[in-house]
Amino acid sequence: MYLQFDPHQYPYSSRREIVYARNGMVCTSQTLAAQAGLDMLKQGGNAVDAALAAAISLIVLEPTSNGLGSDAFALVWIKGVLYGLNGSGYAPAAMSRETLLERGISAMPARGWAPVTVPGAPAAWEELHRRFGRLPFEKLFEPALNYAEHGYAVMPTLAELWKESEQTFAKFRNDPAFAGLFPTFFSKGSAPRAGEIVTLPWQARALRQIAASHSRDFYEGDIADAIDAFSQATGGYIRKQDLMEYKPQWVDPISTNYRGYDVWEIPPNGHGLVVLMAMAIARGLEFKERDTVDTFHKQIEAMKLAFTDGRKYIADPRYMRTKLSYWLSEEYAAQRRAQIRTQALMPAPVDPNCGGTVYLCAADREGNMVSYIQSNFMGFGSGIVVPEYGIALNNRGYNFSMEAASDNCVAPRKKPYHTIIPGFLTKDGVPVGPFGVMGGFMQPQGHMQVLMNTIDFHMNPQAALDAPRWQWLGNKQIEIEPTVSQDIIRGLRDRGHTIIINPDRNSYGRGQIIWRNEQGVLMGATEPRADGAVAAW
Repeated sequence: MYLQFDPHQYPYSSRREIVYARNGMVCTSQTLAAQAGLDMLKQGGNAVDAALAAAISLIVLEPTSNGLGSDAFALVWIKGVLYGLNGSGYAPAAMSRETLLERGISAMPARGWAPVTVPGAPAAWEELHRRFGRLPFEKLFEPALNYAEHGYAVMPTLAELWKESEQTFAKFRNDPAFAGLFPTFFSKGSAPRAGEIVTLPWQARALRQIAASHSRDFYEGDIADAIDAFSQATGGYIRKQDLMEYKPQWVDPISTNYRGYDVWEIPPNGHGLVVLMAMAIARGLEFKERDTVDTFHKQIEAMKLAFTDGRKYIADPRYMRTKLSYWLSEEYAAQRRAQIRTQALMPAPVDPNCGGTVYLCAADREGNMVSYIQSNFMGFGSGIVVPEYGIALNNRGYNFSMEAASDNCVAPRKKPYHTIIPGFLTKDGVPVGPFGVMGGFMQPQGHMQVLMNTIDFHMNPQAALDAPRWQWLGNKQIEIEPTVSQDIIRGLRDRGHTIIINPDRNSYGRGQIIWRNEQGVLMGATEPRADGAVAAW
C-alpha cells in the first residue's frame, strides 16, 4: 500500500475534508483557478493543460503572489517518467556586482530594478504546453482573460495580502519606476476589500498577446519592447536582448529515500535540495509520536542544519563549487545528524571540504500528474509594473549575495538562489503524487513537515496540511503557531529554542496535495490557511 492512514480520522480541526475523485483533480489556493483547471480536463485536456490554465488564471486571481513577471518550476509525471522544468530567469547582462556598487548598492534591495531578473513563467507555459499539452495554447488563457476583463470578487486572504502590499509600497508612489504599479493594482486609490469586484484590463491585453504568440511576444515582440523601453527610461538593467536569449531548462529531478518513499525536488538553483538534505538527516532519527517536544526538536534541528548549509552553498549550478552528490550523500547526512543533541544548536555552515508564491497540483484519469509553482516573491515582487501591460516584475535577485567570494554572488546572466519548489512523492517507482507548500523560506520547512505528517505519522492529506506548523527564522529563533500545545512550547524553550508565537496564518505557508491510491482514486487536500479549493470530477 502506498500510504497508510485512516481517512476518517481528523486529529486537527479543519473545515475541509479530503476530496476523492477518479477522472481528474486540481488543487490551488484560489477556488476559481482550481475550477479553471478542471474545465480544461472536462474539455479533453490533460493534467498539464489543467495546471497551465490554473497557473495563468492565478496571475489574475492572486496578483499579490505571482504575476506575468514571475518565474516557475514544474515536476511532471507523464507515462511513467518524472520530468523537471526550471523556469527561473537570470540576471540581465548589464547586472554585475561592480555595476551595483557603482550605484551605491552594497546589499541587494528587495524593491526596485536591482533585484529584477528575466521572467521565466511565460516561456515555461509555452514549453510545458509544447512538450505535453493537448488543448490549443490559446484555450488555456480563456478563464484568465474572462476574469481580467469582466472581473472577479476578491477572496478574504487575498484582500489581507493586498492591503499589506498597499502599506509596503506607499512610499514608492511618486517614484517613476513604480508608475505602473498603482494604476494596475490600486486603480481606485487603495487595495480592494473582500467581496469587491476587480478587473485588470492591462493584464488582459498582455495575456491576449502572449496567448496569440505562444509567449514569443513577451520575449521578442511588442511586450519585450515595452519592458526594454520602461527599463531604460526608469533606470533598469533588463534589455530586450536578455529576454530574447532566455530559455527555460529541462532538468533531471533529484531525490532522497525516506522510509521507503522517494522524495523528488528540482535541483539548484532552487532550494528543494534543502528538503532532501533535511529528510536525509531525519531518516536516521526516531520519531515515535508527532506532538511531542522530542519530535519538534529533532525536526527543527535537522531543518536548521540543512537550511544553514543550503543558504550558504546553493546557487546557479554552474557556480556551485561543491558537487550535488555530496549534499545528497549519507556521508553528509550522518555528519550533520551526529551534531543533533538534546539542546538547540547555534547553527554554522558545514565545511564540505572536511568531509507572498502560488502552488498548484493537477492529475488526470490517464495517470498524469503535475506539481507546479510560480511566484514573483514578497507580494508584488519588485514593485516594478510595466505600464499598459500590467506586468509585475519579480524581485528574485534579492536572494543574490553581494559577497565576491560567494557561489551565489550576483553576476550577468547568472540565476539567483531560488525559493520556489514543487515536490513529488513516489514509492517503488510508482507515483504517489504531487505536493507543495508555498511561502518563501517556509517552503522547505513546509515540505518536511507535511511529508513527515504523511509518512511518519500516517496522517491523511488534509490532516497533514491542517496540522500546526513551525518555522525556523535563524539562529535559535522558532516561529510557531498558537495551536501548538503549551507543553511543547515550554519544552522547546527548556531545550534552548527561542520561541515566538505568531498567530498570522500567512507566515506558515500554503500547501496543496494530490495522492493517488492503488485503485487509481485521487485524494485531494487544500490549505486551511488560504482561500483554496479542490476541484474534481
